[in-house]
Amino acid sequence: MSDYYVIVPGNASLQLKRMLEAVLAGKNASYITDKNSLPDLRGVKIIVCAEISPAGLCIPLYEILEELQSRGCDSLKDSSAILLLHSSNELYTKSTASFIVFLMNQLGCRFPGHPAIEATGSLSNFSTWRKVKEASLEDICLELCISLGERFAAYNPSVVKKPKILALHSSRKETSNTLALWNMVKSGLAGCRISELHVENGSVVDCKGCSYKTCKHFSMNNSCFYGGIMVKEILPAIEKSDAVIWLCPNYNDAVSANLSAVINRMSALYVKTPFYKKSLFSIIVSGNSGSDSVARQLLGALCINKGFNLPPYHSFMATANDPGTVCKIPGIEASARTYAENILKEIKSPEI
Repeated sequence: MSDYYVIVPGNASLQLKRMLEAVLAGKNASYITDKNSLPDLRGVKIIVCAEISPAGLCIPLYEILEELQSRGCDSLKDSSAILLLHSSNELYTKSTASFIVFLMNQLGCRFPGHPAIEATGSLSNFSTWRKVKEASLEDICLELCISLGERFAAYNPSVVKKPKILALHSSRKETSNTLALWNMVKSGLAGCRISELHVENGSVVDCKGCSYKTCKHFSMNNSCFYGGIMVKEILPAIEKSDAVIWLCPNYNDAVSANLSAVINRMSALYVKTPFYKKSLFSIIVSGNSGSDSVARQLLGALCINKGFNLPPYHSFMATANDPGTVCKIPGIEASARTYAENILKEIKSPEI
């Protein structure tokens, strides 16, 4: 059996081929080049290679993803994946990555933290690495690919006996459909140590944008430039947690300003504490549509950028407008129980 299944449709550029070679490091691989050669991909490790067109598309890859979608919501059950992306210009790598991760995750695939290496046309997106690495942009890109390959080979998400779960929200309990849905889920999380933090309006000042050196200085002193509730409560709670559940009503197809500020301020913890062993979950309620936009924003910021582990089916999404209407969705309580069971399966060790 192959170590990896490599999805590499279309015409891969020389840059993408070099990135793949660096990740594989001589390991055995089976190659999937189109939807007609698509095997059963449950329970395997997958490397997705995306050559992005000037228009921001990767049509042969989307055809493969569509075929996987047609096989059902468990077509990638117990699989894990990483991504390699190359664009001929400076755009589309980030949006393509979040789209692919979201769709594959909805089919049962998990992703390690920092699962994607993106190479823009000029490779200038690697320029910031030159502050800590004396190497060409090409060499930095390939070095990061080698590192990702090593992490992926060893990837095995951890479980604990009594997981610590932190739920973050900025909603009003009296009217929030999102909190109502969370309460349904919470009732099914027996054996977990759960804490909740309410991020009130104005309690978290957004990131000042300190230099890396300044941010690290404050971080090493368990602080941040602005201090406040972030330093006293939120960052310590995140640091202690095994999983963070983001409770997010849809605000204009985005995370609320309060929770967005929390994500930005997490850099003070991120520069000293890897998040690879922490899992990301989310509960999202939209008044009309767009829950996938919010989920992609969260996984982009917290899994792709900051390195949280992304379990399969990480996001529980619903559509409800008026207060209390989420409770009237047919089958919602059963769906909440299923979501809670998935959380337990991913982070809690089985009872012996």
